[in-house]
Amino acid sequence: MFPVRLVQLIEANADSLAEGLMSKVKNSPECKGLLRTVPEAELKRRAQEIYRHLADWLLTKTESEIEERYVGIGVKRARQGVPFSNYLWAITATKEYLWEYLQREGMMEEPVELWGNRELLHALDRFFDNAVYYAAIGYESVGNRAREFAPAGAAHSMKQSA
Repeated sequence: MFPVRLVQLIEANADSLAEGLMSKVKNSPECKGLLRTVPEAELKRRAQEIYRHLADWLLTKTESEIEERYVGIGVKRARQGVPFSNYLWAITATKEYLWEYLQREGMMEEPVELWGNRELLHALDRFFDNAVYYAAIGYESVGNRAREFAPAGAAHSMKQSA
């Protein structure tokens, strides 16, 4: 089991972590399309949701609950017209910012808790990998539905323009 105090530290600092992440996202050219279409307050709420409820995401949520949540967010971002690369970068930045925070706090250096820290990092990787995968499924499903309902000639012209 990974150290509960690490997770509690992250959850207790969810607001400042979300603020720092938002600063990183706002200053990133990889997120310009995301920032044009999704309100900053919504992005910040999503980051706070992950950081504030990290124990739930890592310990109690099932893969199907993660799937449901992130497929839904993927669908929403696709409908908002967010470029997929921007969306993917934002999820990855959320994970990386958390890792940077743990390193800044010196949480990755205590030998006594090395095994627990390793388990936490593995759980974080698994969570974010699942989030990215299910977000991609949701995002792609919007494009697939659009192609299903497009007139036959539109699908042909889409292939020619590609």
